[in-house]
Order: sequence, then structure tokens, then C-alpha cells
Amino acid sequence: MTGGRGRKGGKAETGALPAARALGVKHLVEYARGAIVSRTIAKTRVGTMTLFAFDAGQELSEHSAPYDAFVQVLDGEVELTIGGKRVKARGGDLVVMPADVSHAVKARKRFKMLLTMLRARAK
Repeated sequence: MTGGRGRKGGKAETGALPAARALGVKHLVEYARGAIVSRTIAKTRVGTMTLFAFDAGQELSEHSAPYDAFVQVLDGEVELTIGGKRVKARGGDLVVMPADVSHAVKARKRFKMLLTMLRARAK
């Protein structure tokens, strides 16, 4: 769910977020029963920032990405599996998922996260 301004001169697509204003990040995406909701709030050549809201029990199966990923849990509880290791995280926690390492996401309770993905190597 992006919108607003596109990229010009290397600027990030911002998902229509206002500049120079403090925002309550966890309120920029809402829970939906039995679903995973996402909203991309920034996208550039070097990475993205995406907000997610997972209802309890929702999950993303094991996969990998060519980006280093930083999971900032905003609310609730999640269990991540990263390279076969289980990591439990809750609101206020930050977890690093290295590029090209398999990972999976399971909402133990409903939770929200800000996922920041940064290109691991220059192309």
C-alpha cells in the first residue's frame, strides 16, 4: 500500500508520509482479522521500509532475501526462525536477519513490526 510521491533525484518514495513531522509509527498500519497487512513507507535503490501487522497465528514461510533485514517489533510478540535458530521478540525489540540466510515469521500473538531492508552489497 504505497502511494504519494515517486522517486525523483534519488529521493525515497514515502507512501505519502509527511516530512519533518513526528509520527506514531505503530498507528500507520492496522490489524485485520486472520490476515497480514503491510504498508511500504519508503523505497529506494538501496532498500525499503515496510510496516506489517500480523494477526495471531499468521506466518510467513521460510524464505531468504538478498538484503540485510532489521525487524523492529512495535507491538505484540513474534517468533522468528533465522538460519534454523528460533528468536522470540516483543514490542521494543530489534532483530537482525542477515542477507541470504533463510528466515520465517510466526505471530505468537498479534504483532506489528517495521521491517527495514538494506542491500547487503553494492551492485
